[in-house]
Amino acid sequence: MIFDVAIIGAGIAGASLAAAVGDRARVLLLEGEDRPGYHATGRSAAFWSETYGGPAIQPLTTASGRALHEGGYLDPLGAVHIGRATEQAAITALVDEFAATPVTLTRVDPQPLIPGLRAAWTLGVSEPTCSYIDVARLHGDYLAQARHGGTVFENAARLADAERAGGIWRIRCEDGRSFAARVIVDAAGAWADEVAVRSGVAPIGITPYRRTMVQLLTDPATPADLPFVIDISGGFYFKPEAGGRLWLSPHDEHPVAAHDVAAEEMDVAIAIDRLEQAVDWRVVRVERRWAGLRSFAPDRLPVYGMAAPGFFWFAGQGGFGIQTAPAAAAVGAALLLGEALPEGIDARLYSPRRFV
Repeated sequence: MIFDVAIIGAGIAGASLAAAVGDRARVLLLEGEDRPGYHATGRSAAFWSETYGGPAIQPLTTASGRALHEGGYLDPLGAVHIGRATEQAAITALVDEFAATPVTLTRVDPQPLIPGLRAAWTLGVSEPTCSYIDVARLHGDYLAQARHGGTVFENAARLADAERAGGIWRIRCEDGRSFAARVIVDAAGAWADEVAVRSGVAPIGITPYRRTMVQLLTDPATPADLPFVIDISGGFYFKPEAGGRLWLSPHDEHPVAAHDVAAEEMDVAIAIDRLEQAVDWRVVRVERRWAGLRSFAPDRLPVYGMAAPGFFWFAGQGGFGIQTAPAAAAVGAALLLGEALPEGIDARLYSPRRFV
């Protein structure tokens, strides 16, 4: 059987695209691991924020918001970006860069909003639309929709190589399985450049970065109504979780080779130190620690589209691939199938042609 499209990678990118294409093409979804979403999707910090990723990502996030709300994937959270007196310029820049967008940002005093916030943190910007996102259900629903649309799934199918002849890709997996497809979609996240090279296509320079997360028990316990708190200088973010727990990240980005990453002790210690500089809570214990991979193109924008004959990029989604999934998948499906693009999104910003 010759598939119309073979998608490499079944994380949120590949799963959402397969679901968006539906039964309009014969789709094969190849996942290198035993289960989809193991490396990045399954390790998300699980929030939706219209400012996250900057103004170039905001149209994708905002366009995705309606579908996510209607699907019941978002729950209210709210966010407060905080800063010290010396960071007034950064606070102003945040407000200014979204002034011409639909994003609601309001300057606030953060002290009444964050119990235990140390006195030095006097500046704040409220982002009330920020929400929790149910990543596991969203990803699972995309996989189910793709399956319902006729997508064929193959797990533990790590790409060995692919060669194109006569308009058909011959795809070989490391375990000897082989497939044929007219188009390869590179949705392999941290492995996107590797998939390109193994297909004889020039890599773009997509780099994986390690991001650390920890779950803490604090004294006092984290209030359930605490907003998502983001350091305007990029030193940390944290948010409340069930049972009075706190999810905390030092907002780190360590370039690494694509692999099964784990949190490192130094990064956990840095995260806790930065938290203690922001609030007067006592850390009782670290209950969990983990790390995930965030993959960026050189200009930190996603890459959607055809760059070589029959080779379609759908990668470089950094840490915003989940919150932009509905709109990104709509863009990807439209480009693949030659259909009208979603209104209000300039797909040229994300074209791989910008690297040629």
